[in-house]
Amino acid sequence: MSRWNSFNRREFLSTAFGAAASFSIVPPGRRLLGELLHPQSKFAPLQFPEEFIWGAATASYQIEGAWAEDGKGESIWDRFSHTPGKVKGAATGDVACDSYHRYKEDVALLKALNLTSYRFSISWPRIQATGSGDPNSKGLDYYKRLADALLEAKIRPLCTLYHWDLPQKLEERGGWPNRDLVARFTDYVDITVRALGDRISHWCIFNEPWVFTFLGYARGIHAPSRKNFAECMRATHVVNIAQGQAFRAIKAINSKLQVGTAFSMAHCQPATSSDADRQAADRAHALGNVWFVHPALHGEYPKAFPGDNPLDLMGVKSGDMELCRAPLDFLGINYYRRQLVSAIPPGAGEDATGVHNFDAHDGPLTDFAWEIWPDGFHDLLMRIAHEYKTTPLEITENGCSYLDCPDEHGSIPDERRVQFMRGYLHGLGRALLHGANVRAYHHWSLLDNFEWAEGYAQRFGLTYVDFRTQKRTIKDSGHWYAKLASTGSLT
Repeated sequence: MSRWNSFNRREFLSTAFGAAASFSIVPPGRRLLGELLHPQSKFAPLQFPEEFIWGAATASYQIEGAWAEDGKGESIWDRFSHTPGKVKGAATGDVACDSYHRYKEDVALLKALNLTSYRFSISWPRIQATGSGDPNSKGLDYYKRLADALLEAKIRPLCTLYHWDLPQKLEERGGWPNRDLVARFTDYVDITVRALGDRISHWCIFNEPWVFTFLGYARGIHAPSRKNFAECMRATHVVNIAQGQAFRAIKAINSKLQVGTAFSMAHCQPATSSDADRQAADRAHALGNVWFVHPALHGEYPKAFPGDNPLDLMGVKSGDMELCRAPLDFLGINYYRRQLVSAIPPGAGEDATGVHNFDAHDGPLTDFAWEIWPDGFHDLLMRIAHEYKTTPLEITENGCSYLDCPDEHGSIPDERRVQFMRGYLHGLGRALLHGANVRAYHHWSLLDNFEWAEGYAQRFGLTYVDFRTQKRTIKDSGHWYAKLASTGSLT
């Protein structure tokens, strides 16, 4: 039992309690800012519970490549990345990390990092080229081989069914604002889980539904690059119905399968202490964090607008909210940002929420200019744990972009990422101490990869990828994380 030092959750809570005093002397924001700016500062040691799961995450379009091989159809991200001006550097995911051909190498990396969970996603157009019809056996066979390799390495496959790569043909028929997509998606889910459910027991239905609806249909900065708020709101409702229907389809295949979704969440902090800003922050939380959680667990939309939610605009029909219900077995949380929120007069489009929210920049910044503020992570976890008390949580993504490159010895020293992880995992440890039922942490990402509209301009990986040669090199942060995963000890 040396891997976990024989610690369970109860022992973690009791032994960690003695460390809690170290968090009560200095105001938390100042304290953590100082710790991150001065790496020599010490955190109170924490021993994670024996059953805690350590993992890493990736996504199909970001790593697989093989964009037109073995019967795969075109996705909206294939179309988007091949459209001039959409992605930095005119980059595409045509090759990416070539993981379609190098998956065994990537499983070996996971093993070398001592990880016991791997979150990856399935490319829908690799299973159904046009989004409907008979499955592509070569596509299913690839994911069978990947799952088998993970199981042989004693790594849990955590499979995401939709990580943004909608078949282009379905976008041409209306995309996510089109209610017909519910049936198409449910059919795809049924095919995939029937084929892989004997190997994969843990499933995420969607990855970040807020992101692919709002950035894809309202703001136009992600595929399919539409800018229509009404279409976006209809898309959110269709996705919520699809989530409920997919959940039931999976449970009909095998009721013992564990099913959740990976939700993007930010800590929404009022810009001032005014009542108006506090109410605006609650609305920002409702729309940005739990718009796809609350319908599943409670059969209703949370209050996200100053007046009534725009159900007519969203196309909500009688009986729809029962279709949205899905007693998810776990909530996946993808956490990157703290946002400051202020109230504004309600207007049209997204301004109808009466909310102005923007990324906070009080703490140090990553090379992506995202703020480092671990207290926000802790506070968000405590809020979700309080609001959805009976549902376990998994951190399905958390990470940072730093552009560290190999030194003269071929190593990749990236101390800033180590300090980032140390801070955020302390925030997570404190949340466990305070009663949050979090059972897993997946770092984003296993590999440097194609970072959507940023192309290859950002590097989030524990492993450095030379995109000219596809050589993979574990960074110093990866070695640090491997030790943590082996011992469960954060010192």
